[in-house]
Amino acid sequence: MAPPSYLLGLISDTHGLMRPEALDALQASDLIIHAGDIGDPTVLEALGRIAPVRAIRGNNDKGLWTAKLPAAEVVELGSHSIYVLHNLAELDLDPAAAGFTAVVSGHSHKPVVEKRGSIFFVNPGSAGPRRFKLPVTVATMELRVDGCQANIVPLQLAQVSRKR
Repeated sequence: MAPPSYLLGLISDTHGLMRPEALDALQASDLIIHAGDIGDPTVLEALGRIAPVRAIRGNNDKGLWTAKLPAAEVVELGSHSIYVLHNLAELDLDPAAAGFTAVVSGHSHKPVVEKRGSIFFVNPGSAGPRRFKLPVTVATMELRVDGCQANIVPLQLAQVSRKR
């Protein structure tokens, strides 16, 4: 019997826009983590039709529907623990000392996969409205008994034809 592995879909900064391309990119996920700035509860509903969702509140998430969302969360799967917060600048613990495999954040809209020591730091970027010239992305993370691997997934956005 093969050791368990999990495929996580990572998404952030949708700001109320749930792109079909993001849903397509996350289809194989066993669990989806939304790292804040959700923008609208329908985003979580759409993601929940794919896989269970764990979400945290971002700095732009306002209103009664956000009251149940934590500011940070620990997601545990098998032997792995992942710390999720919106703004990495607000990280107030040592992830290695706390035994985390990875830290997932959003906020900057800049996609990043970086290994610092034994800890993966992943920002899936923004899957919502394009900001500046930053790409529109999500990320995936595969958790295995022997470690993990994360990848940024650029979304191939449908081109809108414009009449001249």
